[in-house]
Amino acid sequence: MQKISPELLASWNMYGRMAAYAAIGVGVLILLGHLIKLMTTKDYKTKYDYINLSEINLLWYSALLMIIGAAIFSNTIKQQQTVIIFIIWIAVSAMMAGIIGVVVQQILKFYYPFYIEKRLKALRYAERINPQNGNKMTLLSEEEEDDYLDEGMQAEEDAFSVDYDVWIDKETGYTEIEKYNGRLHALRCSECNYQTLRVNKEEIIKDATAEDEGELMKYYTCGYCSHKERKSFKISRTKAPVS
Repeated sequence: MQKISPELLASWNMYGRMAAYAAIGVGVLILLGHLIKLMTTKDYKTKYDYINLSEINLLWYSALLMIIGAAIFSNTIKQQQTVIIFIIWIAVSAMMAGIIGVVVQQILKFYYPFYIEKRLKALRYAERINPQNGNKMTLLSEEEEDDYLDEGMQAEEDAFSVDYDVWIDKETGYTEIEKYNGRLHALRCSECNYQTLRVNKEEIIKDATAEDEGELMKYYTCGYCSHKERKSFKISRTKAPVS
């Protein structure tokens, strides 16, 4: 069987290792940058939004680069190879990298969200401090917060597209209003038990009036097993016009 020339193999090993080190290095830098961002971000809402929008993607990019780097490096560790063995080794390492990549992707897509959800919940309801005087602030209930939300904000909450949290320093009246996306997180699917159940349609069954509550129907589809279900939600009564 024909062997690869020592010069060609030496060049492949040198440039291959450089590419592998570069890919792994960038992957590690992404991971370190993410961890530093988490440690240096003190504001709970800012950290909540960052984790919510970026963490899974950053972890995937980091893992993907390190997997690719490791696969390339594994093809530079042999000193003497035939052409056939070289091709087989590349194919096997690429297949293994693909399998590992799929496993990591599935973990980040279907299991990791449970862990993120716990952290986000802890951040959202962590005690807030009035930056003006250091007083502890109180989170208002859904009924109490309406006095601090304008009609547009209340309409967003009634449609379940946005959820607002109102924190107040009861001693001074200082308030902070935090906005959260009401549809952002997937729910746990009752069929497959993965957190992959998302809203794909909303329908107002009954409009709310000043006398009666309305009804909103939300239709869900599981992104993993395609299970479908629907849930009914009450819409708060509208405020009677001031005469």
